[in-house]
Amino acid sequence: MTKKIVLITGTNSGFGWLTAKSVAALGHKVYATMRDTNDKNADKAKALSAVENITVVDVELTNEENVQKVFGEIISKEGKIDVLVNNAGYAAYGVAESFTTKDVQDMLDVHVIAYWRLIKLALPYMRKQEEGLIVNVSSGSGRLSFPFMTVYSAAKFGLEGLSEGLHYEVKSLGIDVTVVEPGAYPTDIFGKVRTGSDLGVNDGYGSLLQIPEQMEAGLTQLLETVKPNPQDVADAIVNLINTPKGQRPLRTVVDHVTGHIIKASNDAVQVQHQTMLRDYGMGDLLK
Repeated sequence: MTKKIVLITGTNSGFGWLTAKSVAALGHKVYATMRDTNDKNADKAKALSAVENITVVDVELTNEENVQKVFGEIISKEGKIDVLVNNAGYAAYGVAESFTTKDVQDMLDVHVIAYWRLIKLALPYMRKQEEGLIVNVSSGSGRLSFPFMTVYSAAKFGLEGLSEGLHYEVKSLGIDVTVVEPGAYPTDIFGKVRTGSDLGVNDGYGSLLQIPEQMEAGLTQLLETVKPNPQDVADAIVNLINTPKGQRPLRTVVDHVTGHIIKASNDAVQVQHQTMLRDYGMGDLLK
């Protein structure tokens, strides 16, 4: 096995934490990013740093200068980047109108701009070595926009569009861009749920305000009944890393509850998308 240099974001909990440990167990060198390693995430940083093959780095993904500095230090030490796993994020639900412009900007900054920031830094090195893998962690909500998760879905839709177009642009250069679409899993992301800041708007929605509460109660019950294992997502990412370049799928659904719905949507859209690419003279990008 060739040892790879792997950068994973959002490793203080959930999918990122499990993925970092799973990838490191294979013998790859993992750079695991998280915020506040000397403060609220100090214990998590210490625990993850104790794992063989993992180096924890403190980075604020929405800070251009900070990200460039940290990425430059990794390149200076390793000389390359083989795999980038963009995973950091948070959930949001509630009446869409209650989200201010800044609320939406913050969501896009984390789930789209921050992802692109690292992608753009990684691509030159991947192009130079004619090999690389970029894994963007999206969601089933990035394919179907659920009411009262509108702003979250908007950000994930943006990530999906970014990933899909880039997938075809760089495939012939030896670089695979893939999307992992998890369903609902019991991770710390539910402790990071944000709602809109313009709370006064909610008064105009009457009984509709009960729907987000019902969604939360239903989701809690679902997770208690099905008990999905977040390790499934880490395993899916490991599988993508182990798959030979050029053979990795554009999208990987990891959802034992509603995954069949998302996969059916993906399959139907992909057929039409590829037809359109051929019609516009870009069939060679599908090879």
